[in-house]
Amino acid sequence: MFNRKVKSTIDSLIGSTTSIHGDVHFKGGLRIDGHIKGNILAEDGLPSMLVISEKAKVEGEIRVAHLVVNGEIVGNVYSSDLLELQPKARINGDVKYKALEMHSGALVSGKLTHDQVAEVPTFNLLEARAVPQISQAISGPELPGGTETA
Repeated sequence: MFNRKVKSTIDSLIGSTTSIHGDVHFKGGLRIDGHIKGNILAEDGLPSMLVISEKAKVEGEIRVAHLVVNGEIVGNVYSSDLLELQPKARINGDVKYKALEMHSGALVSGKLTHDQVAEVPTFNLLEARAVPQISQAISGPELPGGTETA
């Protein structure tokens, strides 16, 4: 119940001796041990997980639901679910996240922005004004002995 982490499987691996120049689009889970120069984009609206290992380097924008970083990212990061920054994580760019778990030693050189989706209620000025009027109408005159009538 309190565990936010969703168990995901890794469907694909980009090995440590692999270098990719261009955008990477994926569904499901992806682990990167190599070097990517391009954007990494998970399919919109589907659960996704990306693991950037300690040896990996990504130069480009990342958009994914669940991101685990222990390597280096040069570019902006957008995590729509959970962002986990492991001790050797290095991000040089702006980061937008819904939930963040940051370990000691992780470094972000950029702006961290919490993405407040529909969880934060909006403040309606008309409703705020109506509340005191309702509470005044409910409470009646005070009776002797400290009780009130309705």
